[in-house]
Amino acid sequence: MPFGRFLLCLHSHMPYVLSHGKSPHGTDWLMESAAECYLPILDVLDRLHRQGIRPRWTINLTPILCEQLADPSFGDEFEGYCQSKIDFALEDQKRFHGEGPLWMEGLAGFWQRYYTRALVQFKHVWGRQILEGFRFFQEQGSIEIITCAATHGYLPLLGTDESCQAQVKLAVDTHKGHFGKPPRGIWLPECAYRPSYEWRSPLSREEVAWPRKGVEEYLAENGIEYFFVDSHMIRGGAPLGTYHFQFPQLAELFAQSSRFFTPPPEARSEYEHYALPNGSVCFARDPQTTIKVWSGEHGYPGDPYYLEFHKQLYPGRLRYWRISEDKRNLGAKQPYDPWQAFERLGGHAEDLVATLKSQLALYRGEAGRSGTLVAMYDTELFGHWWFEGPEFLYELALRLHNDPDVQCATGSEVLDEEPARHALTLPEGSWGEGGYHYVWLNNDNFWTWKELYPAERELRRMARDYGDGPARGIVEQAARELLLAEASDWQFLISTFSARDYARCGSPIISRGSSDWRAWRRRSTRAER
Repeated sequence: MPFGRFLLCLHSHMPYVLSHGKSPHGTDWLMESAAECYLPILDVLDRLHRQGIRPRWTINLTPILCEQLADPSFGDEFEGYCQSKIDFALEDQKRFHGEGPLWMEGLAGFWQRYYTRALVQFKHVWGRQILEGFRFFQEQGSIEIITCAATHGYLPLLGTDESCQAQVKLAVDTHKGHFGKPPRGIWLPECAYRPSYEWRSPLSREEVAWPRKGVEEYLAENGIEYFFVDSHMIRGGAPLGTYHFQFPQLAELFAQSSRFFTPPPEARSEYEHYALPNGSVCFARDPQTTIKVWSGEHGYPGDPYYLEFHKQLYPGRLRYWRISEDKRNLGAKQPYDPWQAFERLGGHAEDLVATLKSQLALYRGEAGRSGTLVAMYDTELFGHWWFEGPEFLYELALRLHNDPDVQCATGSEVLDEEPARHALTLPEGSWGEGGYHYVWLNNDNFWTWKELYPAERELRRMARDYGDGPARGIVEQAARELLLAEASDWQFLISTFSARDYARCGSPIISRGSSDWRAWRRRSTRAER
């Protein structure tokens, strides 16, 4: 009998970047992820399938990512992107052949073959349809595909129930359109959750609080059975709010939610899944495997022989160096050797398997029953941030195949085999820094909510006044723009300084503000006359 189950969940997401710039911020983000992550993971699934191995991964493909991958313009953009990388590699190869160093000439050839392979796979293996590849492996039982909020809206902070409902309902409808059946699970954007309570906008203390649904209620109303949270959310104790004192409006919101939450009397375990009173079941992330696989400082991706992410050769932005022993000094980086790097993967996969067994055996010994260890990562970790990551997943799947001590299972398989034993109420929070909303509501990005909240209310009025008349098309276009503006990516990019200017211009509602919505209403009024 196995010690327990292993549930690997990957979160694949990209904000809407098609036709919104190219490099360094814009469509190149999507092209990089397709070439370095999605296609290599499909290749791993294909190789495992040919070996008769079904890894049973749970993979989230966000609706906004699906719509971009299915857009006809994506295929042409991607082929052009790969060809440009091939051309840069050939130019580098020619240059290094004449000027040296010769080791870089060999690596330039590696990159030329890498992007040629990506181009061939995209065109001739998957027929330019990446989503169809994932759908095939779901139908074969290798993976389960789950969804996310339609545009990755940060559900706890959205200002109306209609906005939350639209994010979830549209997600389910989009998922059915691409994959032929409704999703059973969802990855909440930023793993952010809000329970039901008397909520008041953080914009104004004078505003009257009103009853808001818990996030799980929107899920249950749309047939979603399970979701994921960070481990601190289920362990018991008071809600975390580590950074709330740095921003008054966040402190006020934290005080609101804390008044309505009673910590459970006993500790909970992340190796159990729990039923919420008003709907879905929640799984929690395991912290041990998170550090080992995610952390560049303490985990496998920081191995000195793996490819260095930050040092690139311009103009092609190809990478020729390994992380090396001195991780912070880009000038001290040593030459990258792909074969030496890939030799490290087997040992790291074996170490993770040993960790899984140890954690599951420990829980079984303490609880007297098998548990479920949930490992949750951004898909883009595997291939983009950690270049060797897809091959790590392959090595991991090989070692877990037919292992008597660990049973691999998707989220739905766990629920079908073992319904939740216990009920649980969750505090408000996320998997972001500090465990609360600080990354998405702070001094730097507070202004975005000043634009979004009035827009949400205005759309509600427009839908009521004009939604069934001649202006319906205008209302629907306004709704599309609002959905794009609700993406949590904008606040994240502003908070982390990773693409602050791009985020400020990325959404018409955020960049132009309430004047946009006055214009929408004028158009609707004229259309009704």
